[in-house]
Amino acid sequence: MADGLLAGVGLGSEAMARDHERTGWAVEEELAPFGKGLFEDEDSYSDCSNYDKPGTSLQSFVPEGKTNFPEMFQTSHLLFYERFRAYQDYILADCKASEVKEFTAEFLEKVLEPSGWRAVWHTNVFKVLVEVTDVDFAALKAVVRLADPYLCESQVSTFTLECMKELLDLKEHQLPLQELWVVFDDSGVFDQTALAIEHIRFFYQNIWRSWDEEEEDEYDYFVRCVEPRLRLHYDILEDRVPSGLIVDYQNLLTQCEESYRKFLNLRSSLSNCNSDSEQENISMVEGLKLYSEIEQLKQKLKLIENPLLRYVFGYQKNSNIQAKGIRPNGQKVTHVVSSTMTTGLLQSLLRDKLCPEPCKEEIEIQFHSDPLSAINTCYEGDTVVVCPGHYVVHGTFCIADSIELEGYGLTDDIVIEKRGKGDTFVDCTGADIKISSIKFVQHGAVEGILIIHRGKTTLENCVLQCETTGVTVRTSAEFLMKNSDLYGAKGAGIEIYPGSKCTLSDNGIHHCKEGILIKDFLDEHYDIPKISMVSNVIHNNEGYGVVLVKPTIFSDLQENAQDETEENKALKVQTSGEADVAERVDLEELIECATGKMELYARADLSEQVEGNCEIVNELVAASTQKGQLKKKRLSELGITLADDNLMSQEMFVSIVGNQFKWNGKGSFGTFLF
Repeated sequence: MADGLLAGVGLGSEAMARDHERTGWAVEEELAPFGKGLFEDEDSYSDCSNYDKPGTSLQSFVPEGKTNFPEMFQTSHLLFYERFRAYQDYILADCKASEVKEFTAEFLEKVLEPSGWRAVWHTNVFKVLVEVTDVDFAALKAVVRLADPYLCESQVSTFTLECMKELLDLKEHQLPLQELWVVFDDSGVFDQTALAIEHIRFFYQNIWRSWDEEEEDEYDYFVRCVEPRLRLHYDILEDRVPSGLIVDYQNLLTQCEESYRKFLNLRSSLSNCNSDSEQENISMVEGLKLYSEIEQLKQKLKLIENPLLRYVFGYQKNSNIQAKGIRPNGQKVTHVVSSTMTTGLLQSLLRDKLCPEPCKEEIEIQFHSDPLSAINTCYEGDTVVVCPGHYVVHGTFCIADSIELEGYGLTDDIVIEKRGKGDTFVDCTGADIKISSIKFVQHGAVEGILIIHRGKTTLENCVLQCETTGVTVRTSAEFLMKNSDLYGAKGAGIEIYPGSKCTLSDNGIHHCKEGILIKDFLDEHYDIPKISMVSNVIHNNEGYGVVLVKPTIFSDLQENAQDETEENKALKVQTSGEADVAERVDLEELIECATGKMELYARADLSEQVEGNCEIVNELVAASTQKGQLKKKRLSELGITLADDNLMSQEMFVSIVGNQFKWNGKGSFGTFLF
């Protein structure tokens, strides 16, 4: 059992050798990110372990500080799959939330040395060397005494030996196991003890929530709670989660803990109160409000913890970029970016860009060697001309004013590459931003290569080489993309949020996880996005060419499914650019019309592509109609029986024609139900 457990949860010597050499308590208090080996399989792990050899297979570290404490076992650098296997196979298995402590105690009884080992009792105030004489497995506590010689380091100078003895007496010499750090021993006898305590400490610091026991007491606690929280923890370490979302998660966690604490106190006071007083009734109302608030907070936490939902819904960050506006003198400036400037290049610029015709007024020109510095100095109405070259930037392009960013030359000759950490590459909030003839190469951005928070952004003749997500069009933003190429996104090539407007024409979107992702389509708080897709080639994506995210049909929609068919006449669709003919039609006629229009593009060898266009239109029409029904029913429940049909109609001018869908892994179109 001992060798098997160590093989399951231990860290081999070679695996540990991959970790950075670090010392100090910071090593034990926060995990270091790993670039490799995070999801290695069992065979590769077993190869790097030497359990047949005598002695320890773990590493050690020397704590920093004024006191010369002995070396500690370094156990905090365990990889994701090692913790995963430990919790799933050895500690929690298929236990309920209410059985976690019981299963943990059984696990510790099998692997923990009951006495004879030393540890450092580490708190926020002090650390002191102790010796373990016994273990209370049921309480997850160790019985200790001060080690000889006495070693203590405290932030409070008055914390003497007598104070420590008195503190231990108050605690009856019993300390939580998770507050103990096992002293290193190269014999290998205490390896499992050090690892077991590390797993318990990590679980109660990062996985366990105080309200877990009150969740549905089912046998899938590991699947429901442990696995998603563990994955989120490592995703954060690996810089896979936007920094803003991490802050939101921590804030939600803090709010939920505070609300739950208030709820427990209130429930305790009610249980001790026997009278049917008015104060008790008020407390019960407050308790119901707190309970409802806690449930909402828990749902938000689960949304972030679930990797699929986190990807599907994304992080709706509010950009705080402030626009500069027009220069005080009212003048507009042309910024020229070039690593080197020659007379020939300058003459070409003057002829083609700067002074194509006899200038009626003087134009101020500023020269930059870095495109990021040029954008940072822009005001409303400025133009940035980027000359051929390969530019490496380490920051984010924050464009808050209406400017033009254009390349001078062939797109592939003008490359802007982002390196270093950061959430985004290009952040747009300006009212009218135009970007053209530039190739963007993304490295390390968590959220994506281009995000339009608000305003209108036009992208033309550009190449977007992505690494994470591609383009994100947020609520109330407008995005126009023409004659461009987007590829390589590990998420969706383009993410379209509700309430936005997106026009895609003559583009290539390929080799992404999904081609286009339309998010949260039926959210009652937002308008339906207005989407136009004409003559795009969406191919070789891992999943679908286009994915529509929508909730499962609400019960009130199902109850209302037999309502008058006139309620289905709430959508206007433009299928071939005929914006002036936008009369209301029945749902079936609408789909038939859309299909008929698309047949103009149909040929024998393009049947798959045309079928994809029809499928997208059909689904958007059906989803829009369902949302119209839901809103009308809710207005009726509020007593508004004569609702204006124009108010009820969620107009979506959809132009989805001439697109080609080729060799996408799951097909041209799919839906994600939540």
